Amino acid sequence: MWAFVIRKLVYNIPVYLAIIMLLMVLLRQRDPVAGMLGKNATEQDYINKREELGLNVPFFVQYGKLVKSIVTLDFSQKVWNEPGVTVGEKLWTAVPRSLALTVPALAITTVISIFIAMLSAFYRGRWIDRLLVFFAVLGMSVSFLVYIIFGQYFGAYKLQQWVGSPVFSIHGYESGIWNWPFYMLLPVLISVIVAMGYDTRFYRAVMVEETQADYITTARAKGAPQSKVMFVHMLRNAMIPIVTRVMITLPFLVTGSILLEEFFGIPGMGYVLLSAIRNNDFPVVEGFTAVFAGLFILSIIATDILYAIFDPRVRLQ
Repeated sequence: MWAFVIRKLVYNIPVYLAIIMLLMVLLRQRDPVAGMLGKNATEQDYINKREELGLNVPFFVQYGKLVKSIVTLDFSQKVWNEPGVTVGEKLWTAVPRSLALTVPALAITTVISIFIAMLSAFYRGRWIDRLLVFFAVLGMSVSFLVYIIFGQYFGAYKLQQWVGSPVFSIHGYESGIWNWPFYMLLPVLISVIVAMGYDTRFYRAVMVEETQADYITTARAKGAPQSKVMFVHMLRNAMIPIVTRVMITLPFLVTGSILLEEFFGIPGMGYVLLSAIRNNDFPVVEGFTAVFAGLFILSIIATDILYAIFDPRVRLQ
């Protein structure tokens, strides 16, 4: 297995380096110095600022410095718009806040969606199945932004009027496990409601396809109870597409939900990354994107390993 992992890592090194280079090329299509100094800056001010930001050296020298910092995990580059703050400090403070939002949302969504999908497949064609599919399609059809607006209005503003005191925060964040329900529970619920529609439809299609497989027919012919066939035999064999969907989602856990973080004022990676893009803060954008790209590649490799764990027919060769 380790030979497979090392080989996959080596194969993906050129891909990772190409992602970093493409990002740097796209960022440098606009010169951020002119926006920082304004119209009244002199030519010497312009030259000094480029030297201060490290933009006066050739592109490939800048690229080499960034790759070296990634390899050594040295994110000590200074943030351009916040004097005295490093990219590493922004990264290590933003990641836990994003995880506090996305990890509970993913766990709750996955468990509930799989259970509903199996229940729908179990009662396929009956009124329970049709009702569950109706709500799943309804969840997919409404925009994420609509759920956020309605959630903030009814789940925070109106609920506060009915109860007489704030129950959920509309905007802002304060760390701490005891503060989590007040600041995070509402965006987590919104994320679960939105994602459940997509996940339920996907998992239901997987489960319905599995019900037609030969091993299901054999298990039923041997007299196995229908519940055991559905919730034991079928679930294990349906793990490959389930693992694929969950593992593809994992890198996005770190970046967080950009819309939720933006509208609820949660300073996670999505919120910080959007602010850095608006302010042309190259070190923050480069550092955050490098972490995200690395996590995405690692999740793909981990997916292949989990395939072999859940399905003995898959070999890591």
